Amino acid sequence: MKALRRIQTRASFTNPSSSPSSPWSHLRSAFVLVTTASSPASCSASSDPHRLKSPWSRRKRKKPLTLKRWKRLFTPEGRLRNGGVDLLKKVRSGGIDPSIRSEVWPFLLGVCDFSSSEEERCATRTWRRKVYERLRKQCKRLQRQNSATFKLNKINKTTQDGRDSCWSLAQESDSSCSDDACSPNKSLSSDKDNTEDNGYMSDVSCMLDRDYTGSTQLNSESSDSDSSDENDSVQLVPSSAGMDKSSTSPSSINISCTKEDFVTWQRIIRLDALRADTEWTPTYSSSQAMVSENSARRAAASVDLKDYSHLEPSKILHAARLVAVLEAYALHDPEIGYCQGMSDLLSPILSVIPDDYEAFWCFVGFMKKARQNFRLDEVGITRQLSIVSKIIKSKDSQLYKHLEKVKAEDCFFVYRLVLVMFRRELTLDQTLYLWEVIWANQAAIRAGMGKTSWSHRIKHRAPPTDDLLLYAIAASVLQRRKLIIEKYNSMEEILGECHNMVGKLDVWKLLDDAHDLIATLHTKIEHSFP
Repeated sequence: MKALRRIQTRASFTNPSSSPSSPWSHLRSAFVLVTTASSPASCSASSDPHRLKSPWSRRKRKKPLTLKRWKRLFTPEGRLRNGGVDLLKKVRSGGIDPSIRSEVWPFLLGVCDFSSSEEERCATRTWRRKVYERLRKQCKRLQRQNSATFKLNKINKTTQDGRDSCWSLAQESDSSCSDDACSPNKSLSSDKDNTEDNGYMSDVSCMLDRDYTGSTQLNSESSDSDSSDENDSVQLVPSSAGMDKSSTSPSSINISCTKEDFVTWQRIIRLDALRADTEWTPTYSSSQAMVSENSARRAAASVDLKDYSHLEPSKILHAARLVAVLEAYALHDPEIGYCQGMSDLLSPILSVIPDDYEAFWCFVGFMKKARQNFRLDEVGITRQLSIVSKIIKSKDSQLYKHLEKVKAEDCFFVYRLVLVMFRRELTLDQTLYLWEVIWANQAAIRAGMGKTSWSHRIKHRAPPTDDLLLYAIAASVLQRRKLIIEKYNSMEEILGECHNMVGKLDVWKLLDDAHDLIATLHTKIEHSFP
């Protein structure tokens, strides 16, 4: 089963000393917390005396985008001025005031088009709500079918247990019966096969006609028809509204998810939702923090969430929202489905975006780039680790030679940082700011904002790049270069140091050092990886 294999491989790194010959088996879980003290060293600055200070340096640092400034960025028709360049520059250099994040994030994540008017955005908002509601109906129907199948199998098992007892008595009275002719196990297997609901997800097949941007819309002939709810399939076609038109991926693909895939996703989603890190939820979502116990329980019941009695109402509601959105995403993008770590990426979005359907589409936009981290073939994340390795090699040959010596030059020790984008290493405030800067860079690339539109002195400045996260990860390793070289003699020890970054990183320093690396190395690195 595709989903089960993925879950098992990602959860296999539970003992850092169990299999030294297989770095992947060590780093799959990427969620082990190590408590080794660190003494970070600074990443060396660029030697270029004419280099401009980065927007994250102490001298250049800007204030966050405020509500007043946000409103001034729009024309009377509700379109962003200057094609969105002013917005992205402001977000990139100062972040966003928490009070307007729910309005700005859909623009950064490609949910709202920079050139659309307020009227056009209202129309697409209605469409997005319908698509999400339809996916949720599908999830609920499949959950009911799964529960019915489970109950039926339980009844059959109880009945079979009774037959087994009768069989034991008969076996005692008739010792001449052969094992081959009268095996109760063979009879049980046969009954199980006959009662299996083979029409469940195998007939659903989740056929999605979609592009790799993850953007879909309902078939116009069935979107408003309740009769289509009787079909166990979701037929979606690519949409041109607010999508990434620069994508070079195939225009459409067909992906099938099986019964086992979706059942596995549902089970793991609920486990991860119940143990999600939500200590910061009351700070960032007052409406969620003030939810009553009855409302929280109704939300849990709507997604068939159980075993939550140990949680307070705000965490129950957050867990229920995680289940709802992640299940819908699993149907929306069955090639990825659900993998552990995706809940870490969704939790902050739910804390900022109050409506589930908007949170879902923001998550879809986020996953356009992040989904490569969760591919079963690992091609995407392997490529990113290779870029981190290349950056370190180009910047610090001494550190890279030490990594070669301890067989860690492939940089698998930063697997977790790539997978959940510093979500475990930074505070929530710092995480959100880092993500906003990354999203602003990616939005600039999507919108075709090249060097000329970004700055006339770009040759001395780091341009927008899709790989800002990777430069920041390389910077975090370079900040610890002295400690790594002098103290650590194995990949496991370096891994422990990376996991010990939790709560010790300064996001401003991280981005400032990343700026230096981009300004001096981005051309060389980009040419190395077509």
